[in-house]
Amino acid sequence: MALLELQVVKADLFQALAHPTRIRILELLASGERTVQELQATLVLPQPVVSQQLAVLRARLLVTSRRAGSASYYALRSPLIGDLLTVARAFLNQRFTADQTILRELRREARR
Repeated sequence: MALLELQVVKADLFQALAHPTRIRILELLASGERTVQELQATLVLPQPVVSQQLAVLRARLLVTSRRAGSASYYALRSPLIGDLLTVARAFLNQRFTADQTILRELRREARR
C-alpha cells in the first residue's frame, strides 16, 4: 500500500469517528456487546438513527454484528478501538487542563 493510500485509509477511520453518536456508540460497546434496543435506550435516540450510525461503523469495519432470534447484537471488532477512544479522552483531558492553567494565568495577569 502506498503512503498516500495509507493516509486515505487513516482519514477514513477518523471520518467514521467524526460523529458524536458514533463515538458514544463505540464508547458503550467498549464495555461489551449490546443490542440495538439497549443502545437506543441508553442513547435516547430513535431506532432508525442508531441503526444508521451502526451501519456506518459496520461499513468501516469498526463493529461486528450477530443475530440471535429477533435481536441484533453489536460489538467492537477490536479492543484497540476502545484504546483509541481512551487515548483521545486522555489527550483532551491534558489539553483542557493546560487551557485552564493558561486561563488562570491570564486572569492573574489581568488583576495586576
